[in-house]
Amino acid sequence: MDERWFASAVRADNGPQSGPYEGLSLVVTQDGTLIPLDEFVAATGKDFLGERMWDEYGRWPMFSKFFDNLAPLPLHIHLRDEHARLVGKRGKDEAYYFAPQMNNYPGQLPVTFFGLNPGTTKEQVAECLRSFKQGGDNRILELSRGYKITAGTGWNVPAGILHAPASMCTYEPQQDCDVYAMFESWSNNREVGEDVLWKDVPEEKRGDVDFLVDIVDWEASVDSQFKENRYMEPVETGASQASGGVDYADRWVVYRNEHFSAKELTILPGRSAVIKDQDPYGIICVQGHGTINGQELSSPSMIRYGALTRDEYFVSAPAAQVGVTFTNAGEVEPLVMLRHYGPDNVERQADKPWE
Repeated sequence: MDERWFASAVRADNGPQSGPYEGLSLVVTQDGTLIPLDEFVAATGKDFLGERMWDEYGRWPMFSKFFDNLAPLPLHIHLRDEHARLVGKRGKDEAYYFAPQMNNYPGQLPVTFFGLNPGTTKEQVAECLRSFKQGGDNRILELSRGYKITAGTGWNVPAGILHAPASMCTYEPQQDCDVYAMFESWSNNREVGEDVLWKDVPEEKRGDVDFLVDIVDWEASVDSQFKENRYMEPVETGASQASGGVDYADRWVVYRNEHFSAKELTILPGRSAVIKDQDPYGIICVQGHGTINGQELSSPSMIRYGALTRDEYFVSAPAAQVGVTFTNAGEVEPLVMLRHYGPDNVERQADKPWE
């Protein structure tokens, strides 16, 4: 399996063999009962997500994932709200962080293509899309720009920007939907089916290349300062700076998008820390072992199919506001966790790590 989804209340449709809980995270009760996260959120509402999140969204509006492909993905695009709405869906922003703990091997091509070369014309893109049905390589990747990916860094990728993700294990916070169009007809020495070019296009617009070109956020895609506006390096949180770094370090790793954000929390060996937040969040442990509010927390070296792990949790808004105690039980190794948040995160607004 090349993907694992975290804090997901999304039911994925992967064809006729999709299971009843495809894409969903499952809540584990004390007696071992499993409850789909979307049903749990609907039943608990603001008691779980907090008043602000529940009143504004009425759901948990993001999820995160690891995707780990041996080869890069084809050049594709996620629809903006105005285009996704035509097929009854929402637009999709996403962001990437390449956790060092998950990237001891870079795969076949650790380069991500983003956007379009400055000076690229709409007619050039349209010509590539018209040649999609002819088979072979429509050469649209030649219009994009490749960036060598470095572990410990990240990128913000709003809807409307073409991208072809690198062959790195990618931590990907994103909005809770999946609308896309594959613009590249040939990738990794095999053909990309034309059906995924028109996957989320209204029936009456299928075959209309101009509609596909209109999906592209042109200003953002040909931005000559693309890296300066989208690239992210970790930034220490205000609370972490104030703590002095004796017990822990907390860093923003995804912060340029208002729809979601993420932090990397490190508890030093033999230390404990009480971490307070205003908003709920999901958590995945990527290194070390210890406890979270007294419950086992550890990063597994192997996960057997169907087995429960102790590396993923969800922290409710009330628990986050009281404070969660993280303890590193190791004597040498740090305890490292990635934490993913929903829209308009309060601490993100206060810290402004993008400035």
